[in-house]
Amino acid sequence: MTPPRLRTRLVRVAAVAGLSLVALAASGAPKRSLELEDFDRLAAVDGLVCSRDGSKIAYSVEQSDLDADERKSALWMVDFDGTHDLRLTEPAESASNPKFSPDGRYVSFVAARGVDIKPQVYVLDLHGGEPRAATGVGGDIADYAWSPDARTLVVSMSAGQGAAKTPAPIVIHRLHFKQDRVGYLSDKDRTQLYLVDPATREMTPLTTDKRFDDTSPAWSPDGKTIAFFSTRDSDPDRTGKLELYLIDVSSHSGPRKLAEFFAPNKPALVWTPDGTRILYTSGLEPRLNAYIQDRLNVVTVADGETKSLTERLDRAVSYPAVSNDGHSIEVVLEDDGSEVPVRLSLDTGQIEQRLDGKLSATSLCTGASHVAVVASSDTRVSEVYALENGRLRQLTDHNGALVAQLSLGPVEDIAFPSRDGTMIHGLMVKPADFHAGRLYPTILWIHGGPNGQDSHGLPVDTYPLELERQWFAAHGYVVLAVNYRGSSGRGGAFASAIAADWGHKEVADLQAGIDYAIRRKIADPHRLGVGGWSYGAILTDYLIASDTRFKAAIAGAGSGNQLSTYGSDEYVMQYNAELGPPWVSTDRWLRVSYPFFHAERIKTPTLFLGGGKDFNVPVGGGEQMYEALRTLGVPTELIVYPGQYHLLTRPSYIKDRIGRYLDWFDRYLKAPGG
Repeated sequence: MTPPRLRTRLVRVAAVAGLSLVALAASGAPKRSLELEDFDRLAAVDGLVCSRDGSKIAYSVEQSDLDADERKSALWMVDFDGTHDLRLTEPAESASNPKFSPDGRYVSFVAARGVDIKPQVYVLDLHGGEPRAATGVGGDIADYAWSPDARTLVVSMSAGQGAAKTPAPIVIHRLHFKQDRVGYLSDKDRTQLYLVDPATREMTPLTTDKRFDDTSPAWSPDGKTIAFFSTRDSDPDRTGKLELYLIDVSSHSGPRKLAEFFAPNKPALVWTPDGTRILYTSGLEPRLNAYIQDRLNVVTVADGETKSLTERLDRAVSYPAVSNDGHSIEVVLEDDGSEVPVRLSLDTGQIEQRLDGKLSATSLCTGASHVAVVASSDTRVSEVYALENGRLRQLTDHNGALVAQLSLGPVEDIAFPSRDGTMIHGLMVKPADFHAGRLYPTILWIHGGPNGQDSHGLPVDTYPLELERQWFAAHGYVVLAVNYRGSSGRGGAFASAIAADWGHKEVADLQAGIDYAIRRKIADPHRLGVGGWSYGAILTDYLIASDTRFKAAIAGAGSGNQLSTYGSDEYVMQYNAELGPPWVSTDRWLRVSYPFFHAERIKTPTLFLGGGKDFNVPVGGGEQMYEALRTLGVPTELIVYPGQYHLLTRPSYIKDRIGRYLDWFDRYLKAPGG
């Protein structure tokens, strides 16, 4: 019986060979260029979770609610055979974090519905009926997990700040005392574990020491033990470490530490089916904290013996999922312009390539012998696919009709030597009507991080680099996306090559990309632009202070004076470990702050932007650079988006930003009458 509020769409899509993600056959209607409104129309598909038997897949679909001026998400469920695609929740509820109960009868999720003051865990019976609240808490739920018998939930939750008319003063003791989107951090933000009976909503504390964060709980297959991450034996704000603990559910005997390691970028914790081992991801030491290379490790529960499965792989991995027989692990591997699903042997770490080609996989799940991924390519926006026999079979189609209308620019892999001979890789996006032999206004559009990479694919999210590249190409620009040193996808040495020496090797690599496009007689040397967000904006400041060829620049959520970021952003552990405190390493801090202290070198008209509540790269970094250029008489503007964090979330602001990007480059780079 289908619940009465579920909407059913029958999905009929053909199998998609390899990684090419060939587009569905388009109608004979003429193609059109990407429009500003398309940023609202495109749906962000992500957040996969598979049922234990693999027959069903739950996922989230986020879209713009123009009336509310918010991005809101609904949960959907698709059969692995692709026959039915069901919407489980209304977008207004912005449900998230779906999970199947182990018996496959229920789908749970976190949402604020009706009179909820705080988001709660809800449970939907797939046999019929309305979702019902499984919790009634006043705190902030970070994560949760079902027990193997589907009778109990373990919830990781903080007490929260409450809703007092006059908020109490925030008492701070931590070195890391602020976090983007969270705000200032106090003891009330520490998460503990609770056992919850979803039938009665009765809640029992499992861990109670509020000096520590207890996160990512995972039940053992026999339901007797819960594994979780914590920070009990070391100050993570200084050491950058996490610890893996086990706690007996029935005896409440207190946690037992199993392993200690440097915290990863994407924490993951998975038991093997026999309950003898646990998989977890680990990161790098604080000195290299910004150059993320998450490794996959396995620890034996009986004795704590640990080994890395991906140390020799020298690539970051994410979304590990163990096969039912316990012999292999499916993961997403980040590699030189792609994020691809691969299989690892649990015993040897040997890698098995699952697909050929270029794509961006942003989520993965397994159930029984089935594997599903969210994937996109240069011509296809993210959808859910079944991975079978080296092929992708499309299961959902939230964006196909829209994308079929669009004339997207071709994407070309490029490679060229930097000044010191290091080979640099990247992408070049050309206008759909590109003509060889014609010189084009060219934009160097720089990814943030520095960890991360420009890759093949069209994921839709609040940081739409790939769509922005197509946006510029749709308006006559050639766009360069260069994976400079510091980027991921090329191994640890390549990523950490810029440690404690920002703004030098990256600048040389980016300049080499521009030189390459000029040598190929594609880029017009008199109409060059540069820009980016976050570290992309920081590098923009470095570039325009090093190279006067650029006729226009855009720096969003960046900084040219790194001294001003110490204590005002959320990266103090990295700064202390990588650069050293400013009073110890003053010369080093001044060297990496040269765009501000040598602002007189800058001649490029520059647009600065930022979110008013950004704790990641506070808007003060852009304000300082704006004031410097305004003082020097260089054309400049400053745009502050009120109430926004590091990544913009209001659809109207996202479109405003995209429109301003184009207006700024058109003002300075388009030929008269062009």
